[in-house]
Amino acid sequence: MDVQSPAIPPRYLRTDEAALFLGLSPRTLEKHRTYGTGPMYRKLGGRVVYAITDLEKWADLGTVSSTSDPNSRAVRPAAPQHRIPHRRA
Repeated sequence: MDVQSPAIPPRYLRTDEAALFLGLSPRTLEKHRTYGTGPMYRKLGGRVVYAITDLEKWADLGTVSSTSDPNSRAVRPAAPQHRIPHRRA
């Protein structure tokens, strides 16, 4: 008896698959992960995986209605973010 179960859509994507989903290079997605500017991810054992819903939420941060839209939630570039140095008391 050859019983085939219905295909289960992937819930988590590895870096290469997530980058393809977003239209980015895997290296750009790795940089976003390093700088903390990218989508949420999970570590399962030694593997990094992304939930599709987290990828969609992150991409939605870049939603604008025009080129003059002052979207303060825009997706930032994959670069170190400038931080205010911590002052010691």
